[in-house]
Amino acid sequence: MFIQIVIAGILLLILVNLILNLIYLKSPSLESKIPGNAPMVSVLIPARNEEDKITQCLETLLKQDYPAYEILVLDDESTDSTAGIVKQFAAKDNRLRLISGLPLPAGWSGKNYACHQLAKEAKGDWLLFVDADTTHTLNMLSGVMSLALEMNTSLLSGFPRQIADSPVMNIFTPTWYFILMTWCPLWWIQQSKKNMPSIAIGQFMLFSRREYWRIGGHESVKSKVLEDIWLGVEVNKHGGKHIAVDLSDVVFCKMYDNVKGIWNGLTRSVYAVAEISVIALVALIIFAFICYLIPFYSLWHEYSFTGVDKLVVAIIIFQIASIYLMRWMADRRFHQNSILSVVLHPVGIIFLLFVVANAVIQKLARTGINWKGRLYTEESSGDENVIETGSDKAI
Repeated sequence: MFIQIVIAGILLLILVNLILNLIYLKSPSLESKIPGNAPMVSVLIPARNEEDKITQCLETLLKQDYPAYEILVLDDESTDSTAGIVKQFAAKDNRLRLISGLPLPAGWSGKNYACHQLAKEAKGDWLLFVDADTTHTLNMLSGVMSLALEMNTSLLSGFPRQIADSPVMNIFTPTWYFILMTWCPLWWIQQSKKNMPSIAIGQFMLFSRREYWRIGGHESVKSKVLEDIWLGVEVNKHGGKHIAVDLSDVVFCKMYDNVKGIWNGLTRSVYAVAEISVIALVALIIFAFICYLIPFYSLWHEYSFTGVDKLVVAIIIFQIASIYLMRWMADRRFHQNSILSVVLHPVGIIFLLFVVANAVIQKLARTGINWKGRLYTEESSGDENVIETGSDKAI
């Protein structure tokens, strides 16, 4: 009884945190007016073997209603037709330029070096790093720039709408946002008078040019597997203002095409979190298991193996109702409108727990992470060692 009451109390606190997050999380207005003296924005896209996604990304970016922007795409040693597709677009629109990436130097992760090269070529007062698998509404730039200028931010990132086009992906894809929104007190972080690190998601990161170079740009996190978390930390370390916003009305992303893709992608993300603290990550696994799975087990156990205690069952039903309510609220906010995903919430949580366990094991075993054809391993110095998979070249 006591344990069930404690779990119910924790879930109630988590529900309150989620409600406050949803209230205070800002969104770019779809009716944002373009600033009278619009600052120049450089949209920067690192691209490695993105032939199946780069076309939609460029088509939507080239239709922006914002008056002053350029688009730079860096071809990061792609082995497909990515560069050729970008050249075709560039031939028709002089706002777009293709850059051929240089070989990856020792000590750098691939995406960080690609972004570093892009930033050096950029002419804008603001630098917007977006992934090649994103698409955008025509007023995206106007909306996010209005918000960034209004809030005087050093870094604006946030939550794009994650596109899942199969029942299986609908089960797993929304789970990550649910975890972030229920556990992280964004409402407190972003209302605090003292600048604090917020959530950064590498699919979309908008920097003031001055602030970007003041923190050392991507070079300051050059060896990190997941740069977004660490760039947010650097902004905070240097006294900058970092905010996360709801981008789900203006930015869309289809990161993963199948279960293998989401497994590898989330493993990479969690592996980066494990760099901060493996112990804390293990504690979070236990916490998620207790709060989000134990109630379902308890209800089954109560009816299967014990005499039914109506009060205990009522508390357990409250726990499960709270979980489903939170999942529905989070999914609805970010347009993850899948009843199947909500109903099978425990399956999604179990999948995520296995992902976290896999990342922790890889971190402890020092086997590294394979991403975009490159294997990132740790040397004794703590720097990342990058090996081109499929070749004998180690860089």
